[in-house]
Amino acid sequence: MPRSMWSGAISFGLVSVPVTLESATESHAVAFRQIHTADGGRIRYQKVCELDGETLSEDQVGRAYDTGTTLVPLTDVDLASLPLPTAHAIEIVAFIDADRVDPTAYGAGDYYLRAHGDVAAKPYVLLRRALDRTEKVAVAKFALRGRERLGLLRPLGDALVLQGLLWADEIRSPAPLVPPAAEVSEEELGRALALVDALSVKRLEDIGNDLTDRYTDALSEVIAAKVEVRLPGPVGGREAPPGPVVDLMAALEDSVARARARRGEEAGPAPSTRSPS
Repeated sequence: MPRSMWSGAISFGLVSVPVTLESATESHAVAFRQIHTADGGRIRYQKVCELDGETLSEDQVGRAYDTGTTLVPLTDVDLASLPLPTAHAIEIVAFIDADRVDPTAYGAGDYYLRAHGDVAAKPYVLLRRALDRTEKVAVAKFALRGRERLGLLRPLGDALVLQGLLWADEIRSPAPLVPPAAEVSEEELGRALALVDALSVKRLEDIGNDLTDRYTDALSEVIAAKVEVRLPGPVGGREAPPGPVVDLMAALEDSVARARARRGEEAGPAPSTRSPS
């Protein structure tokens, strides 16, 4: 069972819901160690005090803020006593339709909320059902790992999940990345829409094997082959990405045909790009 990383309460108007916070995700990435390439020896790092040269253990290391001229020590007690309403609360500040949040803001962590104690069960279920019934998500502020954060509180099955959001000033403008103006014909758009239709699914689970992390599979095979002193075997997957597109229409038509073939469908006309009158 994952370890609780935070405990406090959801502040829902005058209603308080005691909860604990647990990570909703886990990493399966292959971990590497740094080695000395000449002899294969493992490289280790030590924490050394720059004043007296002493090598320190983890329990001897604290934190401080660098003002530029001095270091200001900050203890766990200092951080626990921050004059901040969200230090021990997930403060709901508004409710909003989920599709009104720019997906670019996602990516600041995902957490499950566990009702803490019997007294929390009823308000926890009440909040989850209210979100379900209104089809809205709650915009919330909370403090975690030394900073105040923004998040969305949403139902996930019978549970509540808190999805961290980036603050507006943490998101770069895409304006410098926009390509030059280009003319797209209705015929080209029609083939592109046909490809979208051929690759469309109702749920992520319907994608099937394409959701497999083949990079990790391939890396694991390379490591296993080295351990067993053999050549790595093939790892299942799609063919290599195509090169630069020379004939856009031909590439779109071929892509549509392949996508429909994988789904056992016959090729059909491209969807209309014109709005119904």
